Amino acid sequence: MGSAPTAGLRPAAEAGAPDLERRFGALGRLYGQAAYERLRAGRVAVVGLGGVGSWAVEALARSGVGTLVLVDFDHVAESNINRQVQATEATLGQAKGEALRERIAGIHPGCRVIVVDEFVGPGNWPALLPCPVDVLIDACDQVVAKLALAQWALDGGAPVVCVGAAGGRREPARVQVADLAEVSHDPLLAALRQRLRRSLRAAADPRVAGVAPGAGRTARPRAEPALGLRCVYSREPVQRPAAACDEAAAPAAGSALACQGYGSSVTVTATFGMVAAAEAIALLCAANTADLPGGAVGAARAEAAAPGREAPSRYTERLSGRVVSSVGRAADF
Repeated sequence: MGSAPTAGLRPAAEAGAPDLERRFGALGRLYGQAAYERLRAGRVAVVGLGGVGSWAVEALARSGVGTLVLVDFDHVAESNINRQVQATEATLGQAKGEALRERIAGIHPGCRVIVVDEFVGPGNWPALLPCPVDVLIDACDQVVAKLALAQWALDGGAPVVCVGAAGGRREPARVQVADLAEVSHDPLLAALRQRLRRSLRAAADPRVAGVAPGAGRTARPRAEPALGLRCVYSREPVQRPAAACDEAAAPAAGSALACQGYGSSVTVTATFGMVAAAEAIALLCAANTADLPGGAVGAARAEAAAPGREAPSRYTERLSGRVVSSVGRAADF
């Protein structure tokens, strides 16, 4: 028996067309009708489409989110298959964002998907953002990019869910959420905290009043003022690689290092992504998306940012099965 039409959300008009209410109506019974409609109208950006970000995108698409902005410049490699949802034999060599766009089309055909083939950096954010968003998930692994996103969020850009390092972990049950000031056992987020506090201190921000310079480098931070940045992280100690790369078998210059860095497991990376998506969904459901900081504000900042450093940035958009090529704005990076 089909679901009754939802107020404000029209069912499929044509015979044989996807019935999005049937696909996603269970969310209305879970969150309530008003929150469900906010979720369906929500706009979420995900920066970093690897072992964490790809699963966050999967969860958001299956939750009926209306618009997804996918930001990453990387391509699918064979070494990604163990942990990234879009990585299969068929997608090897494909841009990660494009592979996810095609996957989303089979899950949520009504989702507006914008793929931005760029890496985020302090010189191109928020100009890189092609449209307003209500929430952003930071699933990238570069502290410079994470700092740019965190500063933008705290300056009124949009709520950001910041994800820590998932590599070198084996226990998904130890993933949790806390303010950046309370995070421990995560060197990536510790480095972000230190740099963010330095930036806030230079601006005389009250969030770092009384915090000694250098705070944030310890594994277990003392009780300090909240920084206002929600983070997904694990308290599990990082597992060092079991064996180093065999230098004799090292790949040629320019090729992927299959054994580089820490090991990783999809049971952990996907958990990080799912928890981050749950945080984003909670933010969307909590208030009217028009009132969330970052919608119009983020668009205005993106429109006005770095006029002297603008350069075209290619991205593709898919809306209701139609693919459109567009030119977005981005500073040099």
